[in-house]
Amino acid sequence: MKFKLDKTLSLVAVGVISVLQGVHAAPVYEIINIDLDTYDLNGTIANTRNGYGMAVNSNNEAVGVAKGKKKLTVSEDDDGVIDIEDGVADSETITYSVNLPIIANNFTFNSIGNAWIPTFESVNGTTAPTFPEDEDTVNSVDTFFYGINDSGLKVGAMTSAEKTLPYEGSSDTQEFWYYRDYEQRGFVKQGSDAEIALLPPFTDYVYKEGEAEEQTISVGGVSSATAVNNNGLIAGYASTDISENSGNIINSCVDNNSETAPQDICIQAAQFPNQYGYSDIKYQIRGYVWQYDAGVITPTMLPLGLEVTNDSVYSAQGLGINNEGSVAGRSYVYRDNNKDRLYYDAAYWTKDAATGEYKYNWVDVDEARDVYSSIAYDINDNGILVGSYNKYINGYRRDKFFYFDTKNPETPLVTPNDFYNSISDLGSRGRDINNQGQVVGYIETTHDKEKPRPKAGFLYQLPNSEFPEGEFKNLNDLLTCESKGYEQNAEGNWQRNEVEVTDGDGKKLTYKSDILIVEANSINEDGTIVGTAFIRKPSYKFDDDGNLVIGDDGLPFFQLNGNGEPVTSYLPRMVVLQPAGSTAEACTVVDEDDNNENYVRKGAASFAWLFALPLLWFRRRMK
Repeated sequence: MKFKLDKTLSLVAVGVISVLQGVHAAPVYEIINIDLDTYDLNGTIANTRNGYGMAVNSNNEAVGVAKGKKKLTVSEDDDGVIDIEDGVADSETITYSVNLPIIANNFTFNSIGNAWIPTFESVNGTTAPTFPEDEDTVNSVDTFFYGINDSGLKVGAMTSAEKTLPYEGSSDTQEFWYYRDYEQRGFVKQGSDAEIALLPPFTDYVYKEGEAEEQTISVGGVSSATAVNNNGLIAGYASTDISENSGNIINSCVDNNSETAPQDICIQAAQFPNQYGYSDIKYQIRGYVWQYDAGVITPTMLPLGLEVTNDSVYSAQGLGINNEGSVAGRSYVYRDNNKDRLYYDAAYWTKDAATGEYKYNWVDVDEARDVYSSIAYDINDNGILVGSYNKYINGYRRDKFFYFDTKNPETPLVTPNDFYNSISDLGSRGRDINNQGQVVGYIETTHDKEKPRPKAGFLYQLPNSEFPEGEFKNLNDLLTCESKGYEQNAEGNWQRNEVEVTDGDGKKLTYKSDILIVEANSINEDGTIVGTAFIRKPSYKFDDDGNLVIGDDGLPFFQLNGNGEPVTSYLPRMVVLQPAGSTAEACTVVDEDDNNENYVRKGAASFAWLFALPLLWFRRRMK
């Protein structure tokens, strides 16, 4: 694989980018959704723990996802009145079971320029999370926003609402079984209008065994809308069939109906994620595009990267789309047409000008035959695709960000040298690219081989006349000092802002503010970026039974270290960055809080099925 820029690579594209280039490759940025009084990020909706910025359009409209309802154990005497913004509650584990009510834990929000305050937006009947939880408005629908175009058309995925069946079993306390009609359905939403579901081709399974009467059984199927262009063309993926083994599971549920559980409950149990995050029901998944036109949806399936000749499960996903209708994503493929070399690789689909049909194109990531998988996340109007591949680097499997010129597919893909003069072992992923050739994503920031590595959002400028070799920057190095949690003292020197909180015994405590950008997910044509930042918050104190410790003043106690200072954790928040004024300067202040070794990372987990956010439940705690 060629890692350095091939001089013949994308000369046309580089020329186009040079002409279009209207901003400095690495401007100074400021976080514009920050409260300068407390140095908190306005980055999630009320009564949720985490916030994630997913996409931004050219009209400074953004969409995001809030995750993790704040649930604190309080006594009736406290009336549930606790300022939950001042502390961090341990996140409650969501258990998926047909024996328990289904509790939603993911909520959609929008955020509009100037104030950029996250505003809850209902999808599929959801209501804003409450604290204490209102029994009349408990949500069972999980919702996700993934994209927004310049006309405000939003796309994402949702579950159906909870349903119940009367329980008939050995338990004396259980009243109902709990299930859903489907676990993942893509949707499109215009303004305040109701969402329109994007139905997958496969939602029903036909049961026929021996002389038994044929039954059509609803299993829900899967679909997701991951991106939308300015012409209302939506990219995503959908289920087209089910695996043979999954059919056997459903057959068993039908054959044993009511022996241990009704068939709907048996099927639901097989669809809930197991302890490893996977469902026992496996669908054939194909990339899709849906044309949205005044409420009318026209679907088109994208071709798989191989010819199906057996009953194995194969998948493809559309994940990004440009205004020409070209789609970026990934597909199963036989490399070199060798059926012994099946891989899940980056791909793009282009529309034939004469027939209007889509053509599959493989991104050649395997010149050295050592890449295990790859994925393409986005493609701009100049045909530049961005993504990542996975391979061994210095003895460890790492993801590496790459870009590829689809207009000149005979040229190799390019892996930028990130912070060094050669390829490093820092894992990275490119998530979005605008028409100015600016790429955003995330990159690891330490070289420790045995420990989890912290991440930072990056901004990369493709090669142009000003930067012939491109320019790769850690977004945290481009921030103003205010945006990193500093303030100027009376002498004009920069120091960490100290936030004051009141403990359960009335004592005033302080902790130092800190904001770190850990991923960048979307960038518009003006250079506005949305993503995720970590913000430092103090941690509440819990007793041995997991109950919050409350003082006589009705306020919670905080965990304290040996010096009597609050122990702090870092919580994810949506972050919005815009280029600062021409006189702004990037902050060069360094203190002990900037040391990447000063924290550890805990609990990374995946998000929203196949289309994943790498940092959900990603936490770090001060030593």
